[in-house]
Amino acid sequence: MAMTLRLTEEENLRLAELAQSEGRSKQEVVRLAIADRYQRMQQEEKLGEVLGRVLPKYRSLLDRLGSS
Repeated sequence: MAMTLRLTEEENLRLAELAQSEGRSKQEVVRLAIADRYQRMQQEEKLGEVLGRVLPKYRSLLDRLGSS
């Protein structure tokens, strides 16, 4: 699916510099950036789920360690 990406001149220069330094097209750099950000978001959500299960179990211990 096609889309238009509007960038400032500075953003376009940064994108061009990234693309040139990585030997990729600007389109590929943007697509990889989206994939990377999506992966980080998924990892943060998983971490939040794990912490939501684990922290209550160890809350009293963490509170005691924090007050030491």
